[in-house]
Amino acid sequence: LPAPATLLVPDLRCTTNSETPLFQCVLTGLWINDLGSNMTIGALNGKGEFSGSYHTAVTATMNEIQVSPMQGVQHRTNQKKSQPTFGFTVNWSFSESTTAFVGQCFIDHRGKEMLETVWLLREEVPSRRDAWKATR
Repeated sequence: LPAPATLLVPDLRCTTNSETPLFQCVLTGLWINDLGSNMTIGALNGKGEFSGSYHTAVTATMNEIQVSPMQGVQHRTNQKKSQPTFGFTVNWSFSESTTAFVGQCFIDHRGKEMLETVWLLREEVPSRRDAWKATR
């Protein structure tokens, strides 16, 4: 079960997408946050869907951290709106939990891409009576 701090993505920076034109945000590439967690987003299909992987740097479980699969979608953009919204889920390979992220890609005045996200993690619990503590 990843710790809440594991999945903070407010300062993900793209490290492989150096060919992005100024003021156009592209999700495809390798993103790394302040904690050292990273995710790789593959090419978007015609519907704006993408897949990739997320490798968290920290966890609240005693399990060995493993790279985990992710699936997502980006809102279609046009010339006037080049800072798209998106959402994706991570199905953690090393714990009984799933996290949903939503966010937006922003471009600063220097052309640097940054993702701002919020997330919600749900872990498996043994019964409905324990559901109150399953979501972070």
